[in-house]
Amino acid sequence: MYLYVDKQEDLERIPAALLKRFGKPEQAMTLVLTPERELARVDIAKVLASLEEQGFFLQMPPQPDKVMQKLHEKNSKM
Repeated sequence: MYLYVDKQEDLERIPAALLKRFGKPEQAMTLVLTPERELARVDIAKVLASLEEQGFFLQMPPQPDKVMQKLHEKNSKM
């Protein structure tokens, strides 16, 4: 999962409960976010709005597709 934050604010506005569940954050990359920028799995407008309103945006991993889910279930039974 990814936790987007404003570089200047760092983790100041992240609720303590979220940080506790998230674990120790590790910087993965620095991005300049603009309304024109495209992100692979999330709507940039949602990210920017959340950064403005809450001070962060939490991007969860995508749900596994049905084929991968069935494979995981099959392997779990072994």
